[in-house]
Amino acid sequence: MWMLVLFDLPVVEKKDRKAATDFRNFLLDNGFSMVQFSIYTKLFSGKDACEKYYRLITKNLPSEGKVDILTITDRQYGNIISYDAGTKIQKKQPEQLLLF
Repeated sequence: MWMLVLFDLPVVEKKDRKAATDFRNFLLDNGFSMVQFSIYTKLFSGKDACEKYYRLITKNLPSEGKVDILTITDRQYGNIISYDAGTKIQKKQPEQLLLF
């Protein structure tokens, strides 16, 4: 499962900019990767593994702004078509963990 955290946070006031930066750093410190400036993703082994992060993110929400959390399957995420400056980007799929 992929967890996507999407947010729109105010950044006009200095305290709001700090809260937004702190939230982004919190996501990065917890293994999320930035897709766009306000969209972060992380791969989990399943929905149960996501539950811990639902609670953790909820405890660290900024006091202002909108935050959405979306989970999708690896297959759904793999269907994303991305472009950068009009050029299609080939997505590199994460390698599966193999346990012996």
